[in-house]
Amino acid sequence: MKIKLFLLASLAIAAFLFSACCTTHQRSYTAKISVPVYKSFDEIRNGVKILSSHDFSKPGKIYTYGKFLFVNEKGEGVHIIDNSDLRNPRFVSFIAIPGNYDIAVKGSALYADSYVDLLAFDISNPTSAKLMKRIESLFPNPLDNAGQYTDPKKGILVEWIQKDTVYTYSWNECDGTDPVIYGDRGYYSSEKGVSSDASGGTGTNSTGTAGKGGSMARFTLFGNYMYIVDQSNLQTIDISTPMDPKEWARINVGRGDIETIYPFKDKLFIGSMSGMYIYDVSTPWNPQYIGQFRHARACDPVVADDKYAYVTLRQGTRCVGTSNQLDIIDITNLTSTKLIKSYPMQEPAGLGIENKTLLICDGRAGLKVFDVTDPTNIQLQDWENGIKTYDLIPMGSYAIVSCEDGIYQYSYTDPKNIELLSKMLVKK
Repeated sequence: MKIKLFLLASLAIAAFLFSACCTTHQRSYTAKISVPVYKSFDEIRNGVKILSSHDFSKPGKIYTYGKFLFVNEKGEGVHIIDNSDLRNPRFVSFIAIPGNYDIAVKGSALYADSYVDLLAFDISNPTSAKLMKRIESLFPNPLDNAGQYTDPKKGILVEWIQKDTVYTYSWNECDGTDPVIYGDRGYYSSEKGVSSDASGGTGTNSTGTAGKGGSMARFTLFGNYMYIVDQSNLQTIDISTPMDPKEWARINVGRGDIETIYPFKDKLFIGSMSGMYIYDVSTPWNPQYIGQFRHARACDPVVADDKYAYVTLRQGTRCVGTSNQLDIIDITNLTSTKLIKSYPMQEPAGLGIENKTLLICDGRAGLKVFDVTDPTNIQLQDWENGIKTYDLIPMGSYAIVSCEDGIYQYSYTDPKNIELLSKMLVKK
């Protein structure tokens, strides 16, 4: 009997000690995750308003038509500016457009994007623009190109925000299970890493009555058609009735890396992060692929003349490139383009060509002016540093330049001595 009691006591003590060493362990840590933010369709589509003029906050892409200059306020709308006096431009009005980044103008029609929609405005009275038509869901959401987070019940994904989240490790040493992480958005196995539930966000043409845009544009006009690029597609829009744009065709162009579009005569030059695509639009409703030029991955605005295309490549967070340079490409044979020469730059973005004068927005290195008569040996004519430049429109004798702190206008009548005509600065 004593032996049995001893054995039972021993087993009890052993069980206690075993259970004591098999307690569940927990540890916690804080990390940041990207969380999608949505706005309802009604909130966005009822957000279009005509407001009185005001200063810039975040100037973006630029477009000019007649005496007016149109400046995108990133994500918010379009400034209309009377630019008839280059030394004293005058703010006229502001069209509030949620999710606006691109614009184009033909006659009295202004076209603008609003997240995934295309809008057409009557600006015959620029102080009282009128929304004439909306084509809904024409574009893929650039914040959700794969459609993984598209949820019509929630509305439109408009941004990603960083959120602090507490994760707790929990494991038991005795049963051999792997640590499991519990967070406020699900649970995650330490073997497989964080679950995907922890969301991560990732032209010049003046045909007819069209205006003129910069080299960073995604909208361009040619005759009675508007061409729009999203990340992967070239869209053709019939604007023969300017206030009533109609979808015509969609052509797959790239692999999710399309950046810009630039027209020259009856050709479209489409810049991507991996190369330049060329399309013929001599039959405007039926763009035809001609050829392409490939290069190392980088952001890629492009402009062209009769013989050469000028392409800037730059490093960037989305572009994951390794080069900051200007490429000059021989396009005399459009089906077999070839690189003439590359020139190092600081962080080049928008550019423009007028005759043999090439103007380059070289980011924080400022505005550079080159003579490109000999593409194998281009010559610096003048250089305006001390400003951070983004895009420009050459206008024959002067250039409209979009900068980090506002819009500047320079005369380049004498390319060796450019002159500042005016500047419209960001409100501080």
